[in-house]
Amino acid sequence: MHARPILLEVCVDGAEGLEAAVAGGADRVELCAALALGGLTPSAGLMAIAARVSCPVLAMIRPRPGDFVFSSAEEEVMRGDIAAVARAGLSGIVLGACLADGRLDEAMLRRLLDHARACGLSRATLHRAFDQAVDPDAALEVAVGLGFERILTSGGGTTAWEGRERLRRLADRAGGRISVMAGGGVSPLSAAALVAATGVKEIHGSCRSGDPPRGQGARHAGFGDNPVPTDAATVRAIRRVLDSAGRVAPTSGDCSRRK
Repeated sequence: MHARPILLEVCVDGAEGLEAAVAGGADRVELCAALALGGLTPSAGLMAIAARVSCPVLAMIRPRPGDFVFSSAEEEVMRGDIAAVARAGLSGIVLGACLADGRLDEAMLRRLLDHARACGLSRATLHRAFDQAVDPDAALEVAVGLGFERILTSGGGTTAWEGRERLRRLADRAGGRISVMAGGGVSPLSAAALVAATGVKEIHGSCRSGDPPRGQGARHAGFGDNPVPTDAATVRAIRRVLDSAGRVAPTSGDCSRRK
């Protein structure tokens, strides 16, 4: 019998990145806009395209860059965006919210998750707002209680490798009640070692190439640089590394394995 596969989630912020993630063999996609800002809510047009791919797609719900302390007006925006995700036919959402004192905003998250379920969305990931929590153990218990499917975390490090000790502790504490997904600077060179060091069963990465972005951008006009796209070869390389780590069965090389 094969061991349970190590799942690879790829975050993308455009149609080309979505295509690259699928072609490279991602198991699941996190759909965003503006990854250079940490990921914002994707457009309706991008969600419509994403609804046609063969693997599960979860949409980021984040109305602005910056911290995760959201106002009631921003909560209303997020409610509308959650409804849009449901209308688009995507698999679920990725969200998080904090209080000014460093705890997760349990009340707001409960309202948003209840709204998502009322819209027909039962799958939700708690994003790296988790890493802003002052007490990770308490935050994990809140996430379990709220019914999140998984937590995306770097273990509090700049990269997941730097946070590997906390990632292992969190995975042990979770005890199968919730998935702990490691993300932050994951590359083909670090993915297998990260899994071995932490015991996580899910890996998250942007899988962007080391090449400079295409074109010159328009920073001089206040519009910023062109994005660095998701790279199918990098997705494929991480998938291959995970598959050869002795923990997964050979895969079909596409997004057809729904989870």
